[in-house]
Amino acid sequence: MKRTILIGLTLFALAACETIDGAGRDLSTAGQAISSASRDVQSNL
Repeated sequence: MKRTILIGLTLFALAACETIDGAGRDLSTAGQAISSASRDVQSNL
């Protein structure tokens, strides 16, 4: 469930950016969210 929401938010963020600079910031934010989610999953194992 979290993964589906994260993927949806990532796709929304990528669709919303209008410049290369904006895309870089969006990708960085998405990467941080993915890293955070993976740490949460690993700590719950």
